[in-house]
Amino acid sequence: MQHQTNCGIRSIRLVSLVSILLVTNLFALSQAIPSEPTAESPRSPLSHQAERSEAPSSFSVLRPVKKQGQEETYYPITPSQRLRWFVTGTVGPAHMAGVTFVSACGTAVNRPGEYGPHWTGFADRLGAGVAGSALGNAMEASGGFVLREDLRYFRVPQQPFKARVGNVVRLTFLARSQDDSVKPAYARYVGVFGSNFLSNTWRVRSEANAQDALLRSSEGLAGRMAANAFEEFWPDLKKYFFRKRNRAAQQRLKNAE
Repeated sequence: MQHQTNCGIRSIRLVSLVSILLVTNLFALSQAIPSEPTAESPRSPLSHQAERSEAPSSFSVLRPVKKQGQEETYYPITPSQRLRWFVTGTVGPAHMAGVTFVSACGTAVNRPGEYGPHWTGFADRLGAGVAGSALGNAMEASGGFVLREDLRYFRVPQQPFKARVGNVVRLTFLARSQDDSVKPAYARYVGVFGSNFLSNTWRVRSEANAQDALLRSSEGLAGRMAANAFEEFWPDLKKYFFRKRNRAAQQRLKNAE
């Protein structure tokens, strides 16, 4: 058991090192490659303003990538935005909350049993989850750069509800290319399936097999679909709740008068 734990620790360290190297390459590219307008997609004054806001002087890896609508003028994702996508998708608050919840559930039911139902087991599950996410996101971000695939989700807020749900599903398996076409998200498939099969090298024996790797991969795609749904509908829900709260506040003021 001690030997297995030591192997797991070494594997996680190796995965972390690989992820850091991949992200370092993306960061170097983001500083070396300027974002220039192309002949195919001329920039408007508004897009120049948005481009300045994405400049390295105001660059923050912890700031989420700005959302873009499907029907808006398309501007390809930049290397710095790829890096920010990786960081926020790996150690961002929303993602860490999800990994923590899954790790807590696994600890509560003691699955897999080798980790145990205690704090050390929770830490092992959390570490394995974060390492897997880091590897998968690094593979997708790097593969997307090579294949010129856009990692972002593109909302369609003006479309009917059914069409919006279809867009959520569609952009789970497809990705927008930098030539503004839509094609299979090959980099995502490599990241999801590749990272889950590679994670068998550091996972405990009961889940280090092809069947569990395929199950984790399907859960990863389902998680991406849920994230797409959140990005599609949360802005509308937020506006609805804020309007409802403002109306309630105004009503209380009227009643007080």
